[in-house]
Amino acid sequence: METEFTPWLSLGGGALIGASAVLLMATNGRIAGISGLTSRLFARDSDGEARGVSFFFVLGLLLAAPLWLITSGGWPQQWVPSNPVLMAVAGLLVGFGATYGNGCTSGHGVCGISRGSARSIVATVTFMATAFVTVFVMRHVIGG
Repeated sequence: METEFTPWLSLGGGALIGASAVLLMATNGRIAGISGLTSRLFARDSDGEARGVSFFFVLGLLLAAPLWLITSGGWPQQWVPSNPVLMAVAGLLVGFGATYGNGCTSGHGVCGISRGSARSIVATVTFMATAFVTVFVMRHVIGG
């Protein structure tokens, strides 16, 4: 599988992610970690404000692809494996990693590093190294 790198779209996407993280922190004092925001949607002890902020943040994520369709005329290009067992295992591993690491890639990588959190730096280095090794093995060892 070959992906097309588009520097301007990547820069724009990164700027939007950073701006949303800063805006959420500045207006609500909350970290823009998707696992934490999503868990607040379903937690019994979440206050109404936290649940509302989480709802609208996650809604924005879900509306991004349809908004792209409306503005560009085509769906965003992405590749998803068609193997349901592989997808289930991957989802469980991501959920386990987010729980075990006390946060997800967005919480640690975007917000934690910018706050100078040592725990977030270690977590980000760990999941990035794991991603590099996984891609290398999938593309060059297994040949996927």
